[in-house]
Amino acid sequence: MQLITVAGPPSSGKTSVLIRIAEMLQKQDERHLGVIKFDCLSTGDRELYQNKGILTRVGLSGNLCPDHFFISNIEDCLAWAINRKLDLLITESAGLCNRCSPHIKGALAVCIIDNLSGIHTPQKIGPMLKFADVIIITKSDIVSQAEREVFAFKVRQANPGAVITHVNGITGQGALEASRLFRKAAALDTLQGYSLRFTMPAATCSYCLGQTRIGEDFQMGNVKKMDLA
Repeated sequence: MQLITVAGPPSSGKTSVLIRIAEMLQKQDERHLGVIKFDCLSTGDRELYQNKGILTRVGLSGNLCPDHFFISNIEDCLAWAINRKLDLLITESAGLCNRCSPHIKGALAVCIIDNLSGIHTPQKIGPMLKFADVIIITKSDIVSQAEREVFAFKVRQANPGAVITHVNGITGQGALEASRLFRKAAALDTLQGYSLRFTMPAATCSYCLGQTRIGEDFQMGNVKKMDLA
């Protein structure tokens, strides 16, 4: 079974793009696929996927870091997909802090980023872009050709080794090419012995554990201070 991890900043069009790619995959070879959507507080994406006949489960991290929640559950998600006899499992991560790292060595890693986020955004995004195998750029139809080229150049600077492609989540343009990249994902039946491509964001501090009071007396664990000299 193939596993693909997908991440990207909020509102970059991840769900729309994945639905278009999934439609292409199902049309090409009637592939049985499922999606696990990871988010924080709520999501309406389950209905969007299910309306397209895509088997979907949702995991909400609540007050936990979504990526720590992801890595604590990904083995169970893979087992679920295998029990369902799926050919392909796609995980969609929230990507909220730009330091997120939901990519696994040996599994195809995808980052989705949009042209409207600003030309400096690729340099501001961490492992979810810099360690991706495939980078999908969205919303290319509503910027100029010059802006598209500059943005793609910035993405290439941030990750010289990735395959870069453009997909329109509304019209589906580019989804066929992206689906061909997805079909090349390696097959695996376990995550035993596998590891993340990069470390997760640091945890845990007292505020992670529910502390609300301000002041050094209430700060414990991973505390990092600014140099304001």
